[in-house]
Amino acid sequence: MTEDVTTIAKGISEFGMMAITAAFFLILSAGLMVACFKWFKATINGMISDNKTIMANLLDETRKQNEQLTDISEGLRPETQLRIKNTSGVYFDYAVEKVCRIIKKVREENHIVDRVATRNKIHTLILNLHEDRNSRFDYYTYRGKRLTSYTSPEWVDWVAEVVELEVYAENVNNGRAYTNVSAVYERIKLDFYHKMNQ
Repeated sequence: MTEDVTTIAKGISEFGMMAITAAFFLILSAGLMVACFKWFKATINGMISDNKTIMANLLDETRKQNEQLTDISEGLRPETQLRIKNTSGVYFDYAVEKVCRIIKKVREENHIVDRVATRNKIHTLILNLHEDRNSRFDYYTYRGKRLTSYTSPEWVDWVAEVVELEVYAENVNNGRAYTNVSAVYERIKLDFYHKMNQ
């Protein structure tokens, strides 16, 4: 009877140790699987994040290169420059006629003894003409920029100076006025074309 009890106790103790060992290995393997899945998930998330950053950088670089290629290709096309020169030439030639009319109008309608008021009026009229032309140039682009980026506010001073000299000239000579205004607009055209090709 004692032997049977000892055999049963020995069997229970061995079976219990095996159950504890099996439970330990099950917990260890479950923890290892969770750790492996977390590591795998962190690796995949890191790769996705790195790919997003790389793709964003590539997209920015591609956009910059496309802008530069557009700039270069538009600048290399001779018909683009010809179109702009023809269109701007018409506006500048039209401005010559308008400025000659301004000279005549200021001589006839203003009290030119007041030089400051006359200078301000001339400047305002020329500035209005310049801004009107710029508003029309806004519809054209060259090398990725609007044509107004190639214009200069100092042109107003150039033209106003010529107009003032003609208004206060000793003798009225419309032919001379036309020649002087044409000359200043030729200078403006050259400045405009140089800025476009820089």
